[in-house]
Amino acid sequence: MYTQHFRLTELPFSIAPNPRYLYLSAQHREALAHLLYGIGVGGGFVVLTGEVGTGKTTLCRALLDQLPEDVDIALIFNPRLNSRELLAGICDELHIPYPGPRASLKQLIDALNAYLLDAHARGRRVIVLIDEAQNLRFDVLEQVRLLTNLETNQTKLLQIILVGQPELNQVLDRPNLRQLSQRITARYHLNPLTLAETRDYIRHRLKVAGGSEQEFTDAAMRAIHRRAHGIPRLINLMSDRALLGAYTLGKPRVTGPIARRASRELMPSGQSRNGWRVPGLLALLALTYAGAVWTKALPNPKQGLAWLHSLQGQIAPEPPAAKAKVAAANRTAETAAATPPVKSPPPTEAPKPLPVEPPKPAVPVEPPKQMVPEATPKPAEII
Repeated sequence: MYTQHFRLTELPFSIAPNPRYLYLSAQHREALAHLLYGIGVGGGFVVLTGEVGTGKTTLCRALLDQLPEDVDIALIFNPRLNSRELLAGICDELHIPYPGPRASLKQLIDALNAYLLDAHARGRRVIVLIDEAQNLRFDVLEQVRLLTNLETNQTKLLQIILVGQPELNQVLDRPNLRQLSQRITARYHLNPLTLAETRDYIRHRLKVAGGSEQEFTDAAMRAIHRRAHGIPRLINLMSDRALLGAYTLGKPRVTGPIARRASRELMPSGQSRNGWRVPGLLALLALTYAGAVWTKALPNPKQGLAWLHSLQGQIAPEPPAAKAKVAAANRTAETAAATPPVKSPPPTEAPKPLPVEPPKPAVPVEPPKQMVPEATPKPAEII
């Protein structure tokens, strides 16, 4: 591998959430401070959101290293559970005994409540951290909210940390979950890294891996940031591929062209971040719309074209080369909408066949009578 070529002690850009490689930018430090503040206040909910790959899980693992000694925590990384399974998972994490796999919801809640009261009497606090919380069902979220009702006269006995993608905020903003939203004591959203933070992030990981921090040129780091949109997980993937490319070419540093080639191998230029091929998709939509106009399936062509243009902006910003293709497809759709369909002439009727009289029955012909041979005259006698 390239570790010996660049004199590294280990792979610097692994996507595993290793806390040793945690890069605390200004916003990451602020997010960690929000989490610690929410835990210090006690009770209620703490919410951390961010796009895929922005470092939420890594930040949570760093949080675990900074928890006080008097805190017990249950980690739930699989949120696709029903209410009973979630409570059983919490009991398993906290080593709470319960009747078994057939335990009812009430039995699990009673066992958890008894444990929380005992922990409070011993001066300990209990936290439940749920990752990928945007996948929780409504009934499970409601059950989680009810768990925070376990309390004494002075304090809440349980605190919940919800970690998820931006869709989690949309879920929590629903009117039927307003009781849960009112119990959120701290909330933070992680944004992608800036260009300056991307430079520091790459150099930080190289330094932890024993590098010289000069393995990437500035042009290479700019190319990776532009292509990865500042998302740390994508930065890791592209940086790892770029180091491999430089090693293959025998180069001492990763240059701009090497980084751009590595990013193209991971994310082809025709793909957006969600994997769709944007120009081809828009052209297909335009042709589909043209066919609908031709068959009169759409009553208002202008409204349909406006919808098509708005959809183009929602899918992804297009590169200049793709705009010409989309414009041509749109012109085709507009031409199809403006040109009335050509009516084909009515089919001419085939000439009616003349009536044919049925053949008359044949008159029976009498068979010829048998000719009776005439008598042969006798020869005259000679006297």
